[in-house]
Parts: sequence; structure tokens; C-alpha cells
Amino acid sequence: MKQIMVVAGPTASGKTGLAVRLAKQYNGEVISADSIQIYKELNIASAKPTVEEMQGVPHHMLDFVSPFDSFSVADYVKMAREIIDDITSRGRLPIIAGGTGLYISSLVDHIEFADAAPDVTVRERLFEAVKTQGTEALYDRLKSVDPEAAKNIHPNNTKRLVRALEIYETTGMTLTEQNEKSRQNPSPYDAFMLLLCPPRELLYERINKRVDAMVEEGLFTEAKELRERGLTCEHQSMQGIGYKEVFAYLDGTMSREDCITSIKTATRHYAKRQLTWFRRDARYHVVNPLDADAVESVMEGFTWKKA
Repeated sequence: MKQIMVVAGPTASGKTGLAVRLAKQYNGEVISADSIQIYKELNIASAKPTVEEMQGVPHHMLDFVSPFDSFSVADYVKMAREIIDDITSRGRLPIIAGGTGLYISSLVDHIEFADAAPDVTVRERLFEAVKTQGTEALYDRLKSVDPEAAKNIHPNNTKRLVRALEIYETTGMTLTEQNEKSRQNPSPYDAFMLLLCPPRELLYERINKRVDAMVEEGLFTEAKELRERGLTCEHQSMQGIGYKEVFAYLDGTMSREDCITSIKTATRHYAKRQLTWFRRDARYHVVNPLDADAVESVMEGFTWKKA
């Protein structure tokens, strides 16, 4: 089995710093698991690591997708597998670092995605239903046909909601049934998994400071330039926290102060959802990243069997 390490956690929990330190310690390379940092030109709101923060450690799957394009979890898993194979072939340790739980679990669990081609007609009809009936109506429909999938999809996550219903309508198979079928082959990975969990008050304080720093670094200018290029809230890349709030400010429906407050609140709520997702997986070693002794103690259980 191929050894990999996972450094997961909520936004602003210190994943980049720890992943870089462990990469230096174990001759590793970092593979990002962030669904917004994959996009080109989205640098500030995505909190994309800087060259200085990378400290010379190779980072993969950052800054390579056009903000006008969509990118699925199946795309992520396919590319990440290829990169893991390459890193491993060179005798180095792949370190998956990020906060997009679906990316990480799908990769580690070796999910095999069905090759069901999107049905544009069905998808457009479902998105139109969102506009006319609201997401709640579609969410209720999903609960009736696939209650298990509904538990794992936020009622306001329109894209995933539509995709789950599209799969059911076009294949006759629920998303849950598809997922069960996709787990038939065992994972090729021996994963050592770390979950960074700082004290909540401190995490929220770090989130607030990060948002303030983003504003100072030019978040409003970045969002304005992306909007002028033709990007809207309908694009997948603009679903990240920060851009849609600034778009509301640019539309005049929100003051600058309220916009900043809204970004902070949304980010804190997102961090809470991230922790809920990760804590369901008992394979994670939960550590406070600020407690160096605790981190070192957990790492004693990891042995790098370099090929």
C-alpha cells in the first residue's frame, strides 16, 4: 500500500504551516485539498498559500483551473491519484492538506466514480425548479428518494442537490447506491490522518483576523476585477466565501462594514461544518496545532517506510 499523510482541519487552523513542517521532516510534497484554491486568479479570498509560506516545499493542485470552468470531486480524485503515484515513485511522502472533506474522503477511501455523463436537459430543468420552487422543495424531494444522501448535503448547496437528483433521474440509481457501489475496491492507501482542532474561541479569533488581513490585501479589488471579467455567483469558482459577499456590496445591497461582518460570520459557520464533517471519521488523530508536544506525541505513531 502507498503511504500518504493527511493534514485536515477547518479554515485558519494552521494546516499549511504544519503540512510544510512535516514535508520537510519526512521528505514530502504537499497536495492541496481545497476546492477554491484550485482556481487561477483567486488568491486572496481563497487564502492560497504564498511562496514564502510554502518554504520551498513542492505544492500540487493549486492555481491551475480557469475560474470560468467547473471542477468536480471526480476530477480531483483522478488528478490526486496520479500525483500521489508520481511523488511515491520518487521516494517521497505525499501529504494531503486542506479543508474540503469530500475531496479527502473520496481520495482516501478510493471512491470509484460512475461515468454517468451529465444530462444537460435534466440539469437545466432542476436548476429552473430551484428558481421557481426554492431549494427546500428540491431538498424535500431528495429526502424522499435518497434520505441518506440528504443527510450529507446542506439544503442550500444547490449544486450538490441538483447533481444528486440528476443522477437519480438519469440512472435510476440513488447517489447513496452509487456511493456504495463505488466502494467495492479496497483503498491502495495507508493513510496517517491528522485533524487540526484549535480551541474554538481562538479559531474564531484567527478567522476574524484573517478576514481583516484579506481586506487589507485587496479582497474588494480582486472581487471587483473578477466580476468585471464576467464572473458571477453562478460560476462554481465564485461559490467560495468572500466573493459572493463582496458582489452583494458591489451591487449596493450591503454596506462595506456589513459585507466584512458577513464574511466573518459565514467563515465561522463554515469552520464549524468542516469540523462536524471531519469528526465523523474515527481515523483522524485530533490535535491542537498550537500544542507542539501534543503534535509530536501523535507523530510518534507514524513510521515513514520510505520505498
